[in-house]
Amino acid sequence: VQLVESGGGLVQAGGSLRLSCAASGFTFDDYAIGWFRQAPGKEREGVSCISSSDDNTDYPDSVKGRFTISRDNTKNTVYLQMNSLKPEDTAVYYCAAGLRVGVIWPYYGMDYWGKGTLVTVSS
Repeated sequence: VQLVESGGGLVQAGGSLRLSCAASGFTFDDYAIGWFRQAPGKEREGVSCISSSDDNTDYPDSVKGRFTISRDNTKNTVYLQMNSLKPEDTAVYYCAAGLRVGVIWPYYGMDYWGKGTLVTVSS
């Protein structure tokens, strides 16, 4: 099983980034996928989740209206479009897959995790 994040980098406040999560080694279509982040000195938190069938998404208030999660089951890939980025969005971003995950924050129950990609938002 592999989940590989990409697309992180340095961006100015107000800018945008699109993260990708490429999955392999499991039946991607059966799994909900979540994005999480962990800032230095803080606990990891969920920032979005999408159901296996792409018909349900969820976001916490901290990113709602700025982040959009989507998936392409033909490519075994999930995306996180991040707009209007703020310095407080700076963190390592991880994707995770869960077979029995409620698409309701905080998205407990993920089975597999990627290694993360760093997003840095400068002020």
